[in-house]
Parts: sequence; C-alpha cells; structure tokens
Amino acid sequence: MTQRKGFTLIELLVVIAIIGILSTLAVVALNNARAKSRDAKRVADIKQVQTALELYYADQNGYPVESPAITLGAATDNTLSTAGFTATADATGTTYMGQVPSNPTPGGAAYAYLAATNATYTITFTLEGITGGLAAGAHTASPTGIQ
Repeated sequence: MTQRKGFTLIELLVVIAIIGILSTLAVVALNNARAKSRDAKRVADIKQVQTALELYYADQNGYPVESPAITLGAATDNTLSTAGFTATADATGTTYMGQVPSNPTPGGAAYAYLAATNATYTITFTLEGITGGLAAGAHTASPTGIQ
C-alpha cells in the first residue's frame, strides 16, 4: 500500500472552521473597542467644550446665548469666539475654541448646545455604552458637570 502525503478533506474543514471562529471573535472584540473609543472621544469632546465655555464665561460674564439649540461642530457653529458659536469665517475677538468637535459617527446623536440665558447652558450627547461611570444613552452637560 502506498502512503499519500497531504491533508484529508476533514482536516482541512476543521482548520477552516477554527480560523472562522477565531476571526469572528476578533471582529466582535474590535467592534466593541471601536464603540468604547468613540464614547471616550465624546466625553473628552464635551469636557473640552465645557473648558472653552468657562473661559468664555470668565471674559464675557456669561455663556453664549443660543435658543433654539444648535448643533456643535456643524459648518455654521464650528468655532467659539467672542461672537459666540459661529462659522470660522465669522469668528471675532478672542477665539476660545478654534474647532468645536462634532459627534464621531456612527452612533449617537449630534452634540446639541442650548442656552436660553447667559447664566447657564446644556449640552446633550449620547453614549453607545458604559464609559467612565456613565451609562449608555442620553446625557447632559452643564456648568455643574456631566449627568
């Protein structure tokens, strides 16, 4: 009887199945890491905007009044200067934030800024998962912090 060199069909199918399972697990882990990364960026973005707003408040004795709410990072509201949230071309005086961040996609709603008076503001944003002690879902940021 002659001995053949090579793999049997069953051996090849088992190896392909194992590789498929491992690659599926890697893709799932990668997608979870991406969602966590986007959420961490959202929280960092909001904290940066809050810092810029506090600098604005210190100079202007109030927050920029925007009612109804505006979308932060949109083409018309992508800079925070003495004139408030404006397009970059319309920024005047001191620039507190040269490029206001927008929500990373996919997932979550756009950052919305609302200030009916110059005494306080509300920024709304959405998280995809649990991040830094914040649950998934809608959150607000105000001068008192992030809730």
